[in-house]
Amino acid sequence: MKQFLSFSRPVPRWVILILDLVITGFAFTLSYFVVKQFEFSEILRGHFFIYTILYCLISLPVFYCMRIHTGMLRFSNVYDMMRISLAVLIAGVLYPIAVVFIVNREYHINSLNIPGVLLINFFISCTAHMMVRSMVRGFYYYVKHNSIVLKENVLIYGSDTEAMLVKQAIESSITNKFVIAGFVETDINKANVSIQQKKVYHIRELPLLKTKKKIDKLILMNEQLDSKDKKVVIEKCLQFGIKVLTVPPSDQWIYGKLSLKQIQELRIEDLLQREPIIINNEQISSELTGKRILITGAAGSIGSEIVRQVLSFNPEMVVLCDAAESPLHEMQLEVEEKFPDANIKVFIGNIRDRNRMQIPFREYRPHFVFHAAAYKHVPMMERHPSEAILTNVMGTKIIADLSVLYNVHKFVMISTDKAVNPTNVMGTSKRIAEMYVQSLSSVADNLVDQTIMGLINGDGKISSSGTKTKFITTRFGNVLGSNGSVIPRFRQQIQQGGPVTVTHPEITRYFMTIPEAVQLVMEAAIMGKGAEIFVFDMGKPVKIVDLALKMIRLAGLTPDEDIKIVYSGLRPGEKLYEELLNEKEKTLPTHHEKIKIAKVIPCSHKVVRDIEELISMSRLEDNYGIVRKMKELVPEYKSKNSQYEKLDLQLNKAYTAAAD
Repeated sequence: MKQFLSFSRPVPRWVILILDLVITGFAFTLSYFVVKQFEFSEILRGHFFIYTILYCLISLPVFYCMRIHTGMLRFSNVYDMMRISLAVLIAGVLYPIAVVFIVNREYHINSLNIPGVLLINFFISCTAHMMVRSMVRGFYYYVKHNSIVLKENVLIYGSDTEAMLVKQAIESSITNKFVIAGFVETDINKANVSIQQKKVYHIRELPLLKTKKKIDKLILMNEQLDSKDKKVVIEKCLQFGIKVLTVPPSDQWIYGKLSLKQIQELRIEDLLQREPIIINNEQISSELTGKRILITGAAGSIGSEIVRQVLSFNPEMVVLCDAAESPLHEMQLEVEEKFPDANIKVFIGNIRDRNRMQIPFREYRPHFVFHAAAYKHVPMMERHPSEAILTNVMGTKIIADLSVLYNVHKFVMISTDKAVNPTNVMGTSKRIAEMYVQSLSSVADNLVDQTIMGLINGDGKISSSGTKTKFITTRFGNVLGSNGSVIPRFRQQIQQGGPVTVTHPEITRYFMTIPEAVQLVMEAAIMGKGAEIFVFDMGKPVKIVDLALKMIRLAGLTPDEDIKIVYSGLRPGEKLYEELLNEKEKTLPTHHEKIKIAKVIPCSHKVVRDIEELISMSRLEDNYGIVRKMKELVPEYKSKNSQYEKLDLQLNKAYTAAAD
């Protein structure tokens, strides 16, 4: 390898200039001999040396001025060949003039067919220069490829300009360990041709290439991975155990060159992406530009993406609020680096602390509140229902009440599909939080019970300017790559050699990327008029076991051979299928095809007292009492695979007895 690295050092420019001069002299000599028909006695009498030396002296400054010698021979391309041809042509134009004024006048020699020599010389000289450069280039890549012990045979998807750029970029890298075996196309009309000495194969030849050429990987551009052709190629690669690598589009290459660090393994997140979402950026910008915005849970998966997208609309101020110190610090560093001119306020506080949370409202007077802070892990909340209520319900209540008190224009709550027909404590706690937000929307002028709020004037109205706060709720399913989600967990299990644990062979979930989920949150926040629950189009549900199988294959491994899949059983509170709407609810369309409005069951402000009672019970750590009260508040809450299932039996008996 050291020998190769020393070979790869650039040759001094003066050496290349001398080499070009030698090639030029050789080409002219051969042309001279051809015209004189190799009659050496006639050649020597015809002052061959004078003609040849004069041509070399003219070619030298021409080649130097056109900087033919400055290019590295092993990286010569079509542009270099064109410059050489132009230099030879210019020398050929200047040479007859020099012959007339120097050779004919001074030496009185006129024995050479100058046009014939120059015509032949043009073709021989251009060909010789190009052949030398091609030989150097070929030798360089031969030595380079044979100096690497561990080589990987790869294919490149496509046969267009982008594919050629990828090939050239990979081959020109000193540390490259890939050997380009050819190109792959899905169009049969583009197959069975050669491009740059590499054959274009049809996709159906992949199994043969896998065994015959020992293909390890396939490289493709990571743009438009949702296109039909690329999906076909990826599925075939996964089927035959060929790893898929992606490279960014050429306009994203570092300094115009592809870095091997930019060649990444295809991720499951890439496969689950859908067509890009089109949102009304102008309307969002007009609403958020120059506004003060408070984001709770700003260091979390959803909250941090809300921060990034909000900052792109030039708000007056963004307040980052979270209770997690280290993640919030990391978020602050990221924002300061990416948005150096933004007015950022970082506030550490727990949404369960009313006095603490009043500080950012009082000091910064936000126009918008995006409430993303919540506990979200189903099994954890199943064991700690009091914490679910105190954070997801009481915390939401505190932020919503303060939004009313401080005359926030819009309050946007991030909810979940688990709030629909909930089967666990976490989902039910989010549904109760939705109910409280709905109750505020249903009260004229945002009146709140004095005994609950504790922040009301004697006349019973909120001390604000009177503008009604608009409460908006957004529901969506799982987001790809969020903290603690199934994909990072599967990835870690695969890296450790397995097994990959799936709770049930039939379990399905909706998935959406974090950026597209937040894009829809932004759109819903702007279109919301108050009291709506917006439901996002999550696409088709995905079987978790299929997700695991694809992730194993993406790692170049074989399911059940290299990595085992183990079914661990449904976790407490977990259900097989998630829903986005209650059976009694209907959806209304909006101007955005991916956003619907849930025509929800109305929530009376009377639920506020029940919610306050639930919060009081949560402070007493009476888990069964808490869950019983939750079931009374949300009758559709039926526990699954949980210790609280017996409460459903008790309540059913009580309802039956009351009916009798």
